[in-house]
Amino acid sequence: MTRLILASRSPQRRAILAQLGIEFSVQVPDVEELESGPPHDVALENAYRKASAVAEVASDGLVIGVDTVVSLGARLYGKPAGADEAKATLNALAGRRHAVISGVCLIENGNVRSAAAQTLVEFRALSDGLIDWYLATEEWRGRAGGYAIQGAGAALVAAIEGDYSNVVGLPVATLLELAPELLPA
Repeated sequence: MTRLILASRSPQRRAILAQLGIEFSVQVPDVEELESGPPHDVALENAYRKASAVAEVASDGLVIGVDTVVSLGARLYGKPAGADEAKATLNALAGRRHAVISGVCLIENGNVRSAAAQTLVEFRALSDGLIDWYLATEEWRGRAGGYAIQGAGAALVAAIEGDYSNVVGLPVATLLELAPELLPA
C-alpha cells in the first residue's frame, strides 16, 4: 500500500479521506498561493505548489495537494477576510450559478499527476436576513466562496451539477481517476 501524505490543513479533506477508509498522514505546506488568474489554472497551480512543497521534504509516499476556488465568470472568490467581505461574496453569488473548481496534484518519486474538477452550484435568492443568519454561524470562515455546503450553507443552495465532494473540498472521482491504487480494484 502506498503511503499517502495530504498536503493540506483542511479538516474537510481529512474527513473525506477518512470516510473512504484511506490511511494518510498530514503535512501542512507553507506556500504562497495565487489569488488571481484563470480559475482552472489557479486551482491547478496552487495544488501543485502545495504538493511540491511537501514532496520536497517527504522521503517517500504519494503526496496529494488540493486547492479549491469559487468563480463567477472570471472573478475568483477566495476565503473572505472578514464578515463584510463574506457578505459581499454571498450577495454576489445570490440567485446565480457559480463554479467550484478544485485542482488535484499528486507527486510520487518526482512523477506528477494532476487534474481539475468543476462543479456548478446555483444559489437561491438570498435575503439580507438569510445572509445575516448564515454569517452568524461563523461557518463561512476559511471557506472559498464564503460557504460550506456540507453544513448550514446547504440552506443557500438551490442545485448542484457535478461532484458534491468537490464542493466540500476534495473531488473523490478525480482523485480516484488519478490514483486508483488508493482503493481496492
